[in-house]
Amino acid sequence: MVDEAGVTKAISLEMAQTAVQRASYRAKAARWDLDVAVFFFAILTIVIILLFQGVEIEFVAPAAIVGLALGWLMGWRKEKQLYGLFYEEELAKLDQELEKTMGTMGEMIAEKVQRTRHERLQ
Repeated sequence: MVDEAGVTKAISLEMAQTAVQRASYRAKAARWDLDVAVFFFAILTIVIILLFQGVEIEFVAPAAIVGLALGWLMGWRKEKQLYGLFYEEELAKLDQELEKTMGTMGEMIAEKVQRTRHERLQ
């Protein structure tokens, strides 16, 4: 006989792994949004302006590196924030899909039981 608790635990583990994977993909894709792109563009503009003004590269390079590091940090922070949100959304979606699937399976099983009973009665 199949252990229901074991099956439920396996489904829950699989759902959690799927939710983690989907949330991770979505968060990584959303990491580089328009805010970060505008920030990088501003850093590039500042670097170009400083170079055209004759500022020494020894001053411009560290400013550019700090700007790039801050942009990366902004993206990383946004990814971490969105991951939690996306994880909860994915778990809710998977839970709904599971309920729908279980309902369909239950209907199929009930239908088969009815057919079997009908066949045995005839």
